[in-house]
Amino acid sequence: MPETTRPQSPYVPAARAPEGLSHAALWTAAAHAAEALRPAPYVLDPWAADFLHAARFKGGPPGDGPMQRLLPDWQVVRSRFFDDYLLTAARSGCRQVVVLSAGLDTRAFRLDWPTGVHLFEVEVPSVLAFKDRVLDCSPVTCGRRSTVGADVTGSWGDELVAAGFDPARPTAWLCEAPLYFLSPDAVATIVTTMTELSAGGSTFGAECVNSRAVDSALVAPFLDALATIGAAWNWQLADPEEWWAQQGWDARVADPFTLPYAVERMSRYLPLVGEAAAKCAFLTTGTLRAPR
Repeated sequence: MPETTRPQSPYVPAARAPEGLSHAALWTAAAHAAEALRPAPYVLDPWAADFLHAARFKGGPPGDGPMQRLLPDWQVVRSRFFDDYLLTAARSGCRQVVVLSAGLDTRAFRLDWPTGVHLFEVEVPSVLAFKDRVLDCSPVTCGRRSTVGADVTGSWGDELVAAGFDPARPTAWLCEAPLYFLSPDAVATIVTTMTELSAGGSTFGAECVNSRAVDSALVAPFLDALATIGAAWNWQLADPEEWWAQQGWDARVADPFTLPYAVERMSRYLPLVGEAAAKCAFLTTGTLRAPR
């Protein structure tokens, strides 16, 4: 396991992962911890190794195929992409940021936010308590951070508003990875709530799974391995832009080959997996559609 880049807090003994913390959140933390040891990391998350220590986590996804080997680099690319998305949105006027199913997300502490950003994290209470214990009163880099102890598959809109969220202000929403582990009906309900709470000028970011790639020789063995731990990709899209348009958002899918950090990090896998590696998931962002 990579060593932490900050002193281990004496108040964070090794325990175990709390109920409700996803495998994906721990795999992302492991990718961030390894990234922090690089000379010029694309994502610098000083708390990632501490989370792994506190959760007694070692290892990664089950199996040992191409997807398992490229996943940490992809997670770093994904994190960097959504870091840039959120900072661009905040600097363009969305000073209200909501991270849904926040898991071990530390953007409230590690990004260089403009003045006045209020960042909300929606996550189940047990995960928030675990995370705050590891963060150990670290100072935020945004103006204000509020946590909302709620499961996004249940009721969370009223709780978000009660925490200080203002539906009349533009919001930058982030669903970095959790949606595709949920049922299509659950995703539709989450996005409906998000849309109802969004003022004009609001934006979103989400990773979406490509339904055309799940049966490929690259992805299918990975999904078989995930099935052994009950982590299926349940929500899949063939055309994210069309799906999000139906929900009231003008969406666009990023081309990873136009992102220098993605090209640098993922190009070494192309001889092994071809361009399918860049097409099995969509890095999607969008803007609330203006009423006609």
